[in-house]
Formats: sequence, C-alpha cells, structure tokens
Amino acid sequence: MSADPARSAAPAAPSGFGQRRRARARASLFAQGEPVVWLMGGGLVVALVMITGLLGLVAAQGFATFVPRPVVRIATRDGKTLMGEVEREEQRPDGGRRRLVRIGNFELTGEHYAWVADADVASEEPPPRALVLERVEWGRFYGEPAGFLLAGQPAAGSPEEAWRLFLRHHDEIRARWRARRRLETVEVGRVNRRLEEARLALRSVDQHAGTGSPEHAAAAGRFAALEQDATREYERLRGEIQELNKANLKYQLVLRTADGREKAIPLADIVRAYPANALTARGRAAVFADRWREFLLDEPREANSEGGVFPAIFGTVVMTVVMSLAVVPFGVMAALYLREYARAGAIVSAVRISINNLAGVPSIVFGVFGLGFFCYTLGVSIDQLLFAERLPNPTYGKGGVLWSSLTLALLTLPVVIVATEEALAAVPNSLREGSYACGASKWQTIRRIVLPRALPGIMTGMILAMARGAGEVAPLMLVGAVKLAPELPVDGVFPYVHPERSFMHLGFHIYDLGFQSPNSEAAKPMVFTTTLLLIGIVFILNVLAVRLRTRLRRRFESEKF
Repeated sequence: MSADPARSAAPAAPSGFGQRRRARARASLFAQGEPVVWLMGGGLVVALVMITGLLGLVAAQGFATFVPRPVVRIATRDGKTLMGEVEREEQRPDGGRRRLVRIGNFELTGEHYAWVADADVASEEPPPRALVLERVEWGRFYGEPAGFLLAGQPAAGSPEEAWRLFLRHHDEIRARWRARRRLETVEVGRVNRRLEEARLALRSVDQHAGTGSPEHAAAAGRFAALEQDATREYERLRGEIQELNKANLKYQLVLRTADGREKAIPLADIVRAYPANALTARGRAAVFADRWREFLLDEPREANSEGGVFPAIFGTVVMTVVMSLAVVPFGVMAALYLREYARAGAIVSAVRISINNLAGVPSIVFGVFGLGFFCYTLGVSIDQLLFAERLPNPTYGKGGVLWSSLTLALLTLPVVIVATEEALAAVPNSLREGSYACGASKWQTIRRIVLPRALPGIMTGMILAMARGAGEVAPLMLVGAVKLAPELPVDGVFPYVHPERSFMHLGFHIYDLGFQSPNSEAAKPMVFTTTLLLIGIVFILNVLAVRLRTRLRRRFESEKF
C-alpha cells in the first residue's frame, strides 16, 4: 500500500526547521558582531575617561597653583610658632594627619616648608592681619605689618597705616624697578654689544691684514674712540641706575614674623603683597588674575620655581614653527618622489623600510646626531668660515634654536613622508589620466591636480609632526634648550632673528622644575601649570592647522564634478 505524498512530506518541514534553529543556536556569540562592537565601544570609553581624567588632574592642579590660600598661625606643643599656607595634607600610618605648611621666610628659618602633625598642634588660628609677600628673591615671606620706614625713619604709627603706605607707594616703586631693570638689561646690553662688535671688527682686521697694517691702525683708532664713548655712556647709565636704587631703598615695609622677629623688606623687592585672610572674592580673583598675567608675560625667578615662563613660551612656539617649515617641504618632496617618480624595486622597498624604522628610533639618538652633525660638524665649519674673529667662542658650533629645529625635523620626517604618501595615493588615478589626456606634463599634473587635492592629508602629517615635536625634550637637552635664556631668538636688535641663540622650552622647563629644582615642593605646582600651558599651546597650534586643512578640503570638494 503506497503512502500518501502529502503525509510523507509533512513531517519533513518541521524537522528541517528545527535543524536550522539548532544550527543557528550552535553559532558563536562573537560571530554575530554585537559583543565586538560593545568591546570596541567600551575600549573607546575607557580611553576617553583616562584622557579626560589626566587633563582634569593637570587642569585642577594647574589652576589651583594661583589661587590665594588663607594663612594660619600654628603653635606647637614644643613651643614653636609657625605661620604660612597649608599646601596639602596626608594621613599617617598610625591614623593621624599631618599637613605641609609653606612657612617661607627662608633667610630667617632656612627652610621653605614644614610638616606639622595634628597631634603636635597646641593651638591654631587665622591671623586677620597676616600678609603674604611674593619677592624677587628668597621666595615668599609671611608676617604681620609692624611699621613702615621712610628713609630709615618710622612713618607709620599702626599696622593699618603701614599697609596703606605700602599700597600708596608700591606701584611707583615697582615702576622705577622696571625702569632700572630695563637700563641694566637693554641699555647696558646695547653698549656692551656695540663695544663687542668693534672689538671683533678689530680682531678681524688683525687676522686678515696684520697688526702693523694701515687698516689695523684705522680700526684700532675707531675702537679706541668707540671705547671712550661706551665708557661715558656706561657711566651715565650707572648713575641713573644708582639714582633709581637710592630712591627705591628709602621705602621699606616692616613685618613681624610668627616668632616675634621683625624684618624690614624694601618695597622694590616685593612683587606682590596681599592680606590673605582679609581678601574678598573680588580680591582673590584679582590676585589669581595677576598671577596668571605674571606667569604668561614675565621671566622666571627663584630658580624657575616662581615668576613667569614667557621666554619658554616664545622659544617653544619659534622652535615648533621653524621645525614645521623645515620638515614639510623635505617630507613632501621625498613622498612625491617615492610615490610619483620612483619605480618599484628593491631600492625603493629598502627606502620605505628605512623610513618606517626611522620612526621607531629613540629621540635621544636624534639628539646625539644633531649634536655631532649640526653643532660639531656643520656649525664649526660655519664658524671657521664666517665667524673666525669670534673663535674660540662658538657662534653656530653650539646648541641653538636652528639646530634644535632641524634635529626635530629629522625626528618627525617619517611622519610627514608616510602621511603625504597616503594622501597622494588617495587621489584618484582618473584625475591624473584626465590631465594627461588634456596635454599636461607629469609635473603640471602633480602641481595643479595631485598636490592641491593631497594638501589636507599633507596638513594631517604636519599636525602630527607639530604635536610630537613640540613635546620632545631629550634631543633639545643636547642641541639648544637651556635652563634660563634671557635673550630671545627673535628681538628688536639687528639682524632681529638670531638662530644661533640658545632658548628656553616648556618641555625642558617641566623637566628642570620636576627633577633639578632646589626647592622641589615650591616647583611641584609649577610643573602642573607649565604642563597645562604646553598642552594648551600644542592644542592651539593643532586647531589652527586643522582649520586650514578643513578650508582646503572644502575648497577642493566644491570643485568636484
């Protein structure tokens, strides 16, 4: 008896459907893709949290550096009395707490900070008249106003009157101090520079014409006349400086320290003073803003742990700009040759492998190369050829902003080459073929078709090179960056640009503060502030480059058809 076809086929469908469901259930969960997406998203979130946390820590510590803190007077059980600002506190292993107090008054106490445990505190109070003095030398001073001296004679009968006299005279005294500083650094430097140029000119004539030649006699006469003029000018400047010093030394503020000693401090030595415990919200904001102004526009003081970092800002920006101007043309030319002209082969492959390996070489190796090639080889040759009269004092045979920029250009060259090659490869070949069909040569095609459309990618390589070069420190330690460089590489003195000069760099400044400062506790807040500033400068430079890249991309996207 034959089976019904419909009945015999009916059980097959549920059986096949169950087999498909069982096969799908046996598939790996990762084969669906959702766990991988969640894993990548989680990694991105973790990275963003880490970056945000790092920037938040640096920003919080950096901004807190300039916030004025209240002053406390602490009497310990062993009879000592301290006055200062509480910098931080920490828990001890026994469960107690101790605080780090910035007590200042280094010329009296011999230390800037003191640890105070809560168990050792007998009494503590905020003195209402406590003053914080930020000075040109010796760091901060803490005390209460006890008097005011005018030409050595008391001129105040009360602490309030002494503070009013300070506020009345401090601005004009600091103006005289700045005028004296300008005379010492600018005017006296100008006289010394003229005299040095005349001396070098005389030595050059001596080397080329001989000591007994008529040219040497004429140069010696000019040098003698200039030396007499320089001596008279120097005496005049020294007289003005002495008059300014004499006028400033008449004014002194007398402070009483926590242990009862009195100290007379010239107003010219006081950069800033404020009653820490009597400040209003507006006063605290004014101190905060004034500290930021000083940090951005003034020179460093107190072994770089106080004052400003303007020379370091200027040096960092100049070095980064010169490095970019040097690395981009050479990187683009190398990438153009490798991508558009060179034939594929063993030599081109070896060059590309070498470029990729060059990107992994430690930066200190580039510093050693820059010191050996740029300074000791190329720089010494330039000195012997063009500046023989200055020898044995080197001009270009030492570290400077030019050699530092070229060293970092070599360091970042692989980044620019790789980014430019990728940008050139992204230009469609149809554009090249269309240009050739219209009769253009290869160079005309590259210049008018390929390069303009690859510019956004080239700008990407420059952005990456700027970001890396601006933060490098190890090569700069060998080829130009110094702890303090009062003369900027660009100034108002002819020839206005001085590529041979050493310079200050924010990255090296951070290293110097963190590891070489004699007052590490005072320098620690400045480390975070300078780090925040360096991040901000790199961010601003990158934003400008990104905006330029965006404009270029929009321009050439609008030309598509």
